[in-house]
Amino acid sequence: MLPQAKLDVLLARHAALEHELLGQLSSDAYVRATRELSELSPVVEAVKAWRAAGEEIAGIDAMIADPATDADMRAMAESERPALAAKQDALEQNIRVALLPKDAMDERNVVLEIRAGTGGDEASLFAGDLFRMYERFAALQGWKVEVISASEGTMGGYKEIIAEVRGRGAYAKLKFESGVHRVQRVPDTEASGRIHTSAATVAVLPEAEEVDLHIRDEDLRIETMRAQGAGGQHVNKTESAIRITHIPTGIVVNMQDSRSQHKNRASAMNILRSRIYDAERQRIDSERSADRKGQVGSGDRSERIRTYNFPQGRVTDHRINLTLYKLPQVIAGEALGELVDALTTEHQAALLAAEGASA
Repeated sequence: MLPQAKLDVLLARHAALEHELLGQLSSDAYVRATRELSELSPVVEAVKAWRAAGEEIAGIDAMIADPATDADMRAMAESERPALAAKQDALEQNIRVALLPKDAMDERNVVLEIRAGTGGDEASLFAGDLFRMYERFAALQGWKVEVISASEGTMGGYKEIIAEVRGRGAYAKLKFESGVHRVQRVPDTEASGRIHTSAATVAVLPEAEEVDLHIRDEDLRIETMRAQGAGGQHVNKTESAIRITHIPTGIVVNMQDSRSQHKNRASAMNILRSRIYDAERQRIDSERSADRKGQVGSGDRSERIRTYNFPQGRVTDHRINLTLYKLPQVIAGEALGELVDALTTEHQAALLAAEGASA
């Protein structure tokens, strides 16, 4: 049974927000209130519908139990009850999911890092394919993608690419993409038609803000240097490249893509904050749950999570044993949502089971 007191608190909070929005609010307070209201509204509607269905079922049960009810009315009531009960059960499940503890980072922007793994040039090409898949998926969500730094492969694609994905709920949808992605296909450079296996590593980090993490100046070693690579005369004249080392963790970020040292430093700090925050989250998660590796989204970067088999046109997610025979649509970003939704559902089911076990 759903916790009635908790539902009453939700309904009261929703009503209070509606009342608050009728008054005079500062622009910041208005934005906060409307955002909270929009998040509460779907679950409040579900609660109202669930309670209405319960009242209807109680009315039907009373009618069936009443000896004065004629046979036709009783038969009609009995035939309506199963559909109404199924509707109530579905609403109850939706409410249970909505009441699950939220990841505080779910609504955050994302730092997306993709690195070519084993497989040489083919791995770089695959890293490029993965980046375009996420870029197209992001566009379908109405998100913005900005490349922060990129190191291109000799035959195309990327040895490494780091981008910021900006949009509401970006981390919630992309957080289960972290891990090793494997590809099986015949490379364009392969004359004999042999299938090669290559890999790329994806890291999805929630964008940490200064309020989330305090980094002391004395814990940083900041070095400036001349940018390397293409750029004509400019690279020989200015020390715009930045290397920042976080001494306590040993995390290092290099940034040289912008001609502005200030912009490179800001980008490097943004990535550094996200990496430190993510490392701390992973440490806490692994301490909290010894069996976390068996769950969706263990966050282990070395875990092989998905295989893209081009000859068979299939994509398999090994964590939930789901295979889709629509590889072209997935790699185009169009069907990636099916995998994302399945992973999210599995994660929610694990949380619900854990709540049930501890209840």
